Amino acid sequence: MMDDLFEANRTYSADFGLAGIPAAAAKGFALVTCMDSRIEPLTMLGLAPGDAKILRNAGGRVTVDVLRSLILATRFLGVERIAVMQHTECALAGRTDEDIRSELPEGTDQRAEAWEFLTMPDPDAALHLDVDVVRSCKLLPERTLVEGWRYHVDTGVVERVVPG
Repeated sequence: MMDDLFEANRTYSADFGLAGIPAAAAKGFALVTCMDSRIEPLTMLGLAPGDAKILRNAGGRVTVDVLRSLILATRFLGVERIAVMQHTECALAGRTDEDIRSELPEGTDQRAEAWEFLTMPDPDAALHLDVDVVRSCKLLPERTLVEGWRYHVDTGVVERVVPG
């Protein structure tokens, strides 16, 4: 499988057309979203490479590292608008961190006991919380617009849940 990926990359790089795209987000937009394979951020929003900064992790949750990236994106890469977009049918929705821990194999690394898996027993509450965390970050420019969205994996529809 890994060799297949490198072969595909050789084909991709033979006709590489993204050289020269500026580092700044051309549309001034950043999207925080889940790593779920059903989400195609650029395509679903009509964006092209170079238009936006895309930050992905399990659940599309706002973590310290997401905040670090958003601070850099707003201060140095032209981002003025941010959407936190979570989705339906997320593996973290309706679960607790204890639920996740109970499914880990016996003898799991002791450090996992201290990890926050950022589950979402209440997905709407989690989305509101994550938007509030971004909005309250004092290192983001005051003019930064932040919204909360939900992507429906069965229809492809994006809805605004927390308006800017």
